[in-house]
Amino acid sequence: MEKAVHSSTKNGPKVPGEPTKTGTSMVDTAASAVQSFAPINQIHQHLCAFHFYAYDMTRQVEAHHFCGHINEDMRQCLIYDGPDANARLIGLEYIVTEKLFMTLPDDEKKLWHTHEWEVKGGFLFMPGVPEAIQRQDLEKVAKTYGKVYHFWQVDLGHQLPIGLPNIMMAVTRDGQLYPEMIKETGKQFGVSMDKERESRAYMKGPDHGIHPLANGGGKGLTLEVREVDIKPVESVPRVFV
Repeated sequence: MEKAVHSSTKNGPKVPGEPTKTGTSMVDTAASAVQSFAPINQIHQHLCAFHFYAYDMTRQVEAHHFCGHINEDMRQCLIYDGPDANARLIGLEYIVTEKLFMTLPDDEKKLWHTHEWEVKGGFLFMPGVPEAIQRQDLEKVAKTYGKVYHFWQVDLGHQLPIGLPNIMMAVTRDGQLYPEMIKETGKQFGVSMDKERESRAYMKGPDHGIHPLANGGGKGLTLEVREVDIKPVESVPRVFV
């Protein structure tokens, strides 16, 4: 059985493959000069937080969210294992307001986690942004719900994204995160999470309280593969060769 590393703040294994060639870089440069990257250009903030696997709280990952608003009630985030240019894209998260969360079917609500303690506990922050400015947005984030999938198990040292996507969750109380992980991240980004917590004590969570079905409804969640018959298009008798 593969052993998880408690913290992903350190550089992971090198991704296999040849270094990017000059010709490839030239094509990329030419394409970037004429193509539009409108969706990516909507990213406006960098949030650092921690996720744990929805079926195993001992597996914890530092997650760097690069987010953009779709509208006032929803934002979407690309998640990397670090803030540097060579960081690996390991997942994504959708964040919605309580208003939108309450419209979801009950079976769907369990896939979403709360952000109240993550924010108020000081475990979610914007690297490099003054606290006074952060608070203006984090007051809103504390009231939201998020749905996260990770595709790359960096805590196991995987060189490539292997296996099924994993549903992830966020902290809901003290004692869930490894102290050494908190210490490493705080040192790396010059953040005192204790001070962050003090300055955010006034913040409030969802107006109607944390929904009992959120955060997995208090139970672990995992995805499984099940073989089924696949419906082919009418003009092709077989789905695969």
